Amino acid sequence: MSNSIKQAEIWFITGSQHLYGDEILKKVANHSATIVKSLKQEEVIPVKIVFKQVLTSPEEIYNLCVDASSSKNCIGIIAWMHTFSPAKMWINGLKILHKPLLHFHTQFNRDIPWNDIDMDFMNLNQSAHGDREFGFIISRMRINRTVVTGHWQNKNTVGQIAEWTRAAIGWHDWQGAKFVRFGDNMRYVAVTDGDKVEAEIKFGYSVNTYGIGDLVGYVNNVKETAITKLCDDYALLYSLSPALKKGNPQHQSLREAAKIEIGLRKFLTDGNYKGFTDTFEDLHGIMQLPGIAAQRLMQDGFGFSAEGDWKTAALVRAMKTMATGLPGGNAFMEDYTYHFESGNEMVLGSHMLEICSSIADGKPTCEIHPLGIGGKADPVRLVFNVKSGKALNASVIDMGNRFRMLINEVDAIKPPQKLPKLPVARVLWKPLPDMQTGCSAWILAGGAHHTCYSQNLSTNTLQIFAEMAGIECITINKETTIQQLKNELKWNEMLYK
Repeated sequence: MSNSIKQAEIWFITGSQHLYGDEILKKVANHSATIVKSLKQEEVIPVKIVFKQVLTSPEEIYNLCVDASSSKNCIGIIAWMHTFSPAKMWINGLKILHKPLLHFHTQFNRDIPWNDIDMDFMNLNQSAHGDREFGFIISRMRINRTVVTGHWQNKNTVGQIAEWTRAAIGWHDWQGAKFVRFGDNMRYVAVTDGDKVEAEIKFGYSVNTYGIGDLVGYVNNVKETAITKLCDDYALLYSLSPALKKGNPQHQSLREAAKIEIGLRKFLTDGNYKGFTDTFEDLHGIMQLPGIAAQRLMQDGFGFSAEGDWKTAALVRAMKTMATGLPGGNAFMEDYTYHFESGNEMVLGSHMLEICSSIADGKPTCEIHPLGIGGKADPVRLVFNVKSGKALNASVIDMGNRFRMLINEVDAIKPPQKLPKLPVARVLWKPLPDMQTGCSAWILAGGAHHTCYSQNLSTNTLQIFAEMAGIECITINKETTIQQLKNELKWNEMLYK
């Protein structure tokens, strides 16, 4: 976990008013502090929850929103109306709030105290209509937010809060992030390109191109001792193919791969970049396409995508950041080829080299094989299968007048055979709801061939993330039908026009 995530805070604020008197406000504050103390002990919530204060006036609300918007550590706000909080007090504060907002619709007591309930209890515990007042003003102001309803000790409720906090982590990480594009887009390809200016306005991250020669300078300055040490690490971490071992014919290729990784890592860290793209069409001065380098940098949290696809590189970074601390991994992926056996249709996901080993099932092998295209030296890469289980693929595309996120839930399948001649990392999956519907829906929605494959993030987290970004989100799952999807796309087109 990066230092920025360790320092991240979610501010918990409570709305009330002076109408109820000091004794009631003290109880409101105590109840809020108790809820926050409980949430802080929930291991599924990956960041610190901080109780700030009970807000009872427009001035307090405005000042709190100013502080939250300018705070480097605050990545979002949870707001709860314990009593009735007149919503006009919130207008000016909400107008300048620039952090994600979760409206927590809960109440302190779980049950109605049937034998003791009186008007004092009713005046104190007014979330049922206090939150409706707050909800109205947010809807009237057209502000994106997430609403979580349920008792604060309910595990399902806590899980929904945790998913929102993970989305907030990813969104916070994008603000001011920098991604480097070595070379340009793969020639003539449409879906991997897009409007980088609009992306910076919409998402908060920048994408800038550097000539491959800028990277070559870093690679050529790598010391032989550093190369030797990294090659020794490769031998410990992975099963080296015999040809790559010391004293064997292609060990120099392993050293070249290590040299590229060291130089690339230093370029990224020196420039404070959170991810990168490359393309095999622009490698002048680099002996081989970065394979194991891209895989290992992704393993360490950098975003990556091939062929200049900066949108996917940024998404890979965001999804890795959102998944901090969760078992499983997230990786750059591509729908590569199909298995059309009737009743057992599957997609083989892979790429030429660069699938992140965070999703590997077991210890990867480190191998060298020809690339087949590009005309460069044979690249070194990690080869592995991927665990079976629930997963998803996500992609962001530029539709011209808006960005669209697509999510397809999938079931990963253990390969039925060994694939002995396939020299790349690979995963088999069955798209939901079925191959025909899932693939057709993806194509109808304009989905890219590059995605981020996730073993540990929920669809809900990504939907919340898209809502934070204010972009369209299309989900393909077990409930999807082609007619429903076509209607959704038509309605969305009307909305965005």
